[in-house]
Amino acid sequence: MTGLPPLREVIARHGLRANKALGQNFLLDGQLLDRIARVPGPLEGEAVFEVGPGPGGLTRALLLAGANVTVVERDRRCIPALRELGDAFTGRLHIVEDDAMAFDAASAIGRPAHIVSNLPYNIGTALLVGWLTSEAWPPWWTSLTLMFQQEVAQRIAAAPGTAAYGRLSVLSQWRSTARMAMNVHRSAFTPPPKVMSAVVHIVPADQPEGVGIATIERLTAAAFGQRRKMLRQSLKSVPGAADAMERAGIDPMRRAETLSVAEFVQLGRMIEEAGPIAA
Repeated sequence: MTGLPPLREVIARHGLRANKALGQNFLLDGQLLDRIARVPGPLEGEAVFEVGPGPGGLTRALLLAGANVTVVERDRRCIPALRELGDAFTGRLHIVEDDAMAFDAASAIGRPAHIVSNLPYNIGTALLVGWLTSEAWPPWWTSLTLMFQQEVAQRIAAAPGTAAYGRLSVLSQWRSTARMAMNVHRSAFTPPPKVMSAVVHIVPADQPEGVGIATIERLTAAAFGQRRKMLRQSLKSVPGAADAMERAGIDPMRRAETLSVAEFVQLGRMIEEAGPIAA
């Protein structure tokens, strides 16, 4: 990052401290930030959206990789530091002071974009679910490279039959591919969080025919909402589920965590053949 001041100097000069209420933990290791920026693949000339850039550590790695970056930051203390970074990369950094949960990034960016973020812990999962449950598919984003608490990252990429496998796993994998890209030690952050972190990489795939997101959402919410119960009990609230299990050859005595993503898709398709269900 030749020619740019060290991140610690930027943080000190602007009097920035991570705000626990905003789920902030600053990542300052330049080599690690460069590794994260390489996960989506070549970014030269690509559009990138980042949530919660803070003092701009990951932002500068993305800019150095050649990306055109849009950031949304609700902490106004960080805006001057980001503007300085924008001055160093003229015309390639668009700064929005707003709440990421309310910001319409797709409309603001106006073209397909990679989403690359060290997500604030307090809104990370909600943002991910929002991106994964878009009615329009393929979505406006071309890939997601996101840092979460390690436990959440493991749930996203989990395989059936494992302790981490659940609703988030199915939502992340039924029409996308999801993988763990790297683990990040807590000591890499300032201040260090109490938990380890990990980066996941998600790429959209073709949506299976005959089943929509409303059905998958309703089905997985019911199945994993009572994960210790057998499917015959947990899916009682889903219209047509019992008949669909019989037609799909799925034993109603099984529990949700034993069903593969493909089996959830098959079950959803059978349910929709009898009539779509509301989310």
